[in-house]
Amino acid sequence: MKKQRANDSGWRGSPEVWFQAAIEILLESGVDAVKISTLAKRLNISRTSFYWFFADREELLSALVDAWKDKNTGSIITQSEAYADSLAEATLNVFDCWLDDTLFDSRFEFAIRSWSLQSREIQSEVKQADAIRLESLSRMFSRFGFSDLQADVHARTIYLVQIGYISMQTKESLADRMIRIPDYVKTFTGEYPKQNELERFYYRHGYKNNASS
Repeated sequence: MKKQRANDSGWRGSPEVWFQAAIEILLESGVDAVKISTLAKRLNISRTSFYWFFADREELLSALVDAWKDKNTGSIITQSEAYADSLAEATLNVFDCWLDDTLFDSRFEFAIRSWSLQSREIQSEVKQADAIRLESLSRMFSRFGFSDLQADVHARTIYLVQIGYISMQTKESLADRMIRIPDYVKTFTGEYPKQNELERFYYRHGYKNNASS
C-alpha cells in the first residue's frame, strides 16, 4: 500500500476509504465485483486516484485477505489464549468471537470462503487459517489436561460447528443463541459453565437472562 502524502487527501480519497469500499463490495457481491471502476463509481472518485494508494487490484485483494486473517484468525487465537479459571470459561471466551463482529466478522468469513471456491491461492489461505485456528483451540483444551487426540477432537467440534453456522448462513435471535449457550458448552467440553461465568458472558453481549434474575 502506497503511503499517502499529507497534502493529497482531498479528491483522491485515502487508502482507508478505498479499502473500506472494497470490503463493502466484497461482502455485498463477492470478489468479482471488487473492481477499480466499481470502487471509483461508489466513491465518486476518479479511478486513476486508486493508483495513488495501491499498485493494482491484486495489491488491494491481498490487503483484503490480510485483513481477514488479522481479524478473524487473530481473534480466535487471542480469545483461546485469554485467561480463564475453567475450560467452560475458556470456551465462553472463544464464543465471544461468534457474537461480537468487532472480533470475528462472519460475513467477511463467508465472503473469503466463497472466494476460495474459485481461487486455489485463496483456498490455500483458508486451509492455512483453518489449521492455525484449530491448533490454537487444541492448545486451549491441552491446557486443561486433555490428551493431544482429545484436544484435537474437541477443537474440531467447536470450530466445525461454527463454520457450519457461517456456511449455512444460519440466522438466530440473540435470545435463541444465548439459551443454547450452556448446553453448547456442555457438549463441547463435558461441563456446564458456572452461573457467574455465564452472567459475565451475558453481560459482555448485552443479554439479560431473566430466568436467572
